[in-house]
Amino acid sequence: MYSGSGFSSWEIGDVDVFIDENGMHHLFHLIIPNHDYIAHAVSKDGLSWKRVKNALFVGDPGEWDDDMLWTMHVSKNSDGEGYEMYYTGLKRKDKGVMQKVGRAVSPDLIHWTKENLYGLPLKSKAPYYESSDNNPRQWLSFRDPYKYQFEGEDYLLICARSAVGPTYRRGCIGVAKRGSNGFVLQKPLHVAYVYDDIECPCVVEIKGMHYLLGSIREDIKVRYWFSPDFKGEYHAFHNNVLMPQGNYAARIVKDGDYFLIYNFYFVGGNVNTLRVIPPPKQLDVDSNGRLLLKTYHHWKTLYQRTILQKNLPTPVPILGNPSANFDLESDSKWRFGCRSGYEVFCFDKPANNFVWEGTLAVEGMGKTGFVIECDKEGTAYYISIDFVNGFVQFRAWGFNEKDVKNNFVFENIQTNQFEIVDKKEIYFKIIRYGNYYELSINEIVKLTLLDFKYSDGKIGIYVCSAIVSLSDSKIHVIPEPENEYATSDPSKALDEYNKITQV
Repeated sequence: MYSGSGFSSWEIGDVDVFIDENGMHHLFHLIIPNHDYIAHAVSKDGLSWKRVKNALFVGDPGEWDDDMLWTMHVSKNSDGEGYEMYYTGLKRKDKGVMQKVGRAVSPDLIHWTKENLYGLPLKSKAPYYESSDNNPRQWLSFRDPYKYQFEGEDYLLICARSAVGPTYRRGCIGVAKRGSNGFVLQKPLHVAYVYDDIECPCVVEIKGMHYLLGSIREDIKVRYWFSPDFKGEYHAFHNNVLMPQGNYAARIVKDGDYFLIYNFYFVGGNVNTLRVIPPPKQLDVDSNGRLLLKTYHHWKTLYQRTILQKNLPTPVPILGNPSANFDLESDSKWRFGCRSGYEVFCFDKPANNFVWEGTLAVEGMGKTGFVIECDKEGTAYYISIDFVNGFVQFRAWGFNEKDVKNNFVFENIQTNQFEIVDKKEIYFKIIRYGNYYELSINEIVKLTLLDFKYSDGKIGIYVCSAIVSLSDSKIHVIPEPENEYATSDPSKALDEYNKITQV
């Protein structure tokens, strides 16, 4: 994982990841609130990162990007060798009203030079988009470029605003096509008619279908739309949320046979709190053409040892509920029951960082789920699994020692839905990696978040007016996350990068 480590703990802005021919992951991200340069970090596995030479800085006074740099996208150079970065720039003279898209090039992803060919920098203009003469908000959205090649031609997707419509519903995904004389704006690729902006747009083709992604400021979620044709029109399923609340600025990158999705996470759901780049997830498509999140394939390579359920400690009830009971049905099956009220059955986790997977089943009605970092009084993270309504929640629940008049914590950190099966049984996978938590239900990632309230305790199952069973579970021990430190001498960044790639 990766987070800001300077004066501000929330300095990470929008992200973009490029994977080179050697499999090295290159992370480019904004630095906020100043937005004065684009940082660069590298990783062999997409989990542990090391900062290298910063990619770009704001221009000198008077240049088109002398105020701030915003979201970027890195890809191979369409005109030959090397790489290119399309990025957003602001000029001091414009007072933040005008956003433009420019370009930089690099032979090695380390050293970058600004080179605005193809009619760049590009700005928002009529007839399809808002302009200086049509600007009801008093600032023009035209940012977050994403280059996409379709049928041998280059397109830029852009967070833009339609020229017509209610002020707070004009957000659209704009598009410009590169011609012989440069990029030319075309009509929007998609207008949702509901959002103020659709940030960090990107598109990917999977199994003959084009999927268009965008991050939505209104609810801090990543949503998507689909079309068999890149140029639209695009549609939405009944639920088009791809990543649950708190995950933002998602971008897609191809990794061999996989499509990975990277983003940053707002810890606490507040834009001015800690931002962290969590481990990537994988994109997949179900039989109905809906996008799915899958667990990153690289986790399996980190397993240090595996402990089967029969070798795990016996769970112990901690609340003292007399109506609760526990039965060891077999080496690979535990049964928990509680007729009235709650009971929490816990055991010591074998390591701080782990992947826990298995089958959880419930008989009849009642409540159940998992606890992580649970103390002797039941203060913990509670992952509730609603088998009737298909609802899953990650909640911090416990004692509030700071306020005797409000002596409890009860905070729903993230929620999502899952598809209900007739037999009320799920195959789960819980990842605990530092302060990152991920839950998959039936091989689909439903919760992906970071939180720092609790960091030590037991793990287990809670039950309320139900009988549940845990079967064939196992815990894989994984190593501690590595801390990130920048290269001490930026001039030696290429040497440091070469050293990392040779390890």
